[in-house]
Amino acid sequence: MLATALQVEVETYIEAHAEFRDESGKHLVTRNGNSRDREIQTGLGVIPVRQPRVNDRRIDEDGQRMKFTSKILPPYLRRARNLEELLPWLYLKGISTNDFPEALAALFGADARGLSPSTIVRLKQVWEVEYATWSKRSLKGKRYVYFWADGIYLDVRLGQEERQCVLVVMGATADGKKELVAIQDGVRESEQAWREVLLDIKQRGLAVGPELAVGDGALGFWKALAKVYPKTRVQRCWVHKTANILNCLPKGQQPHAKEKLHDIWMAPTTAAASKAFDAFVETYSAKYPKAVECAAKDREELLAFYDFPAEHWRHLRTTNPIESTFATVRLRTNKTRGAGSRIAALTMVFKLAKSAEKHWRVLNGSQLLKKLITGVQFRDGAELAA
Repeated sequence: MLATALQVEVETYIEAHAEFRDESGKHLVTRNGNSRDREIQTGLGVIPVRQPRVNDRRIDEDGQRMKFTSKILPPYLRRARNLEELLPWLYLKGISTNDFPEALAALFGADARGLSPSTIVRLKQVWEVEYATWSKRSLKGKRYVYFWADGIYLDVRLGQEERQCVLVVMGATADGKKELVAIQDGVRESEQAWREVLLDIKQRGLAVGPELAVGDGALGFWKALAKVYPKTRVQRCWVHKTANILNCLPKGQQPHAKEKLHDIWMAPTTAAASKAFDAFVETYSAKYPKAVECAAKDREELLAFYDFPAEHWRHLRTTNPIESTFATVRLRTNKTRGAGSRIAALTMVFKLAKSAEKHWRVLNGSQLLKKLITGVQFRDGAELAA
């Protein structure tokens, strides 16, 4: 299959440039035999590959000979790309560096040569460069309609008494795709830490903030957001808020209270949600004022999603896009509680999150996002007439 694919790739390249001829009418792009065999490590083991060569005699604008480069089998490649992706996956899922030879031998047999602990060390260095480059990338011209923000606490202490906190911002683009916007470490979830994250995003080109930001009760984020992107509306995460409210109630009361809270955020309209909210307050205000106070203080922020398309509600009521992704991160960091570096922990989080990003699905009703950008208003999930 690989040999056939390489042959087709070369033939396609030659046909695409068949019009180029020299003064005598001969083709400038022709076949030139085959290269020497080289071994490629794949999921099936080591296989020999003989790659067809191309003689490209065209000259570019700088006076240099043009050259054909295979996209299927780049120069010096010794491992198939699926195997290259497997290495960071194994490492980030908890396989220690010294356990790699045994793990890879079990997967690919004794022919899995060159995949020693030193290989993983080199890969980690490459990942650190990738993270540094990604963290400084330009955001000019980007437009995010929604933000999800959360602070993820890792069990990597790095010689400190407190666990490391990684501040994560995820965004929804105008075409409905979810993207990682920022991953930085901070001192807990303080206003200053979040302000540094948001200012960095703005300074890298994101001049216009999102229409709505979703997050938990960390006051640091909301205070920083109001200063950096003051026009962005606030939506509190119902999962975090529900947990906070239930913590103020006896265990015997929690199941019934949870049902009443569910009635609020699952109501079809703002009016119905407000009615259910009033019912909750009336039911628990006398005996459990702390639970009622916990809910009532963020009433407006908890119901903000009703002013956005109904198709988006399931995405906006919680910070689940971040929580589900970083559940995997915690699994890895639970295995590395010992000493480590700040950049190593950030790199680990970055690689796992970017791996998960490939599988994030597009938001429901993504075609409505452009309407939000142009100023179209929604009430109870429906578009208002102009």
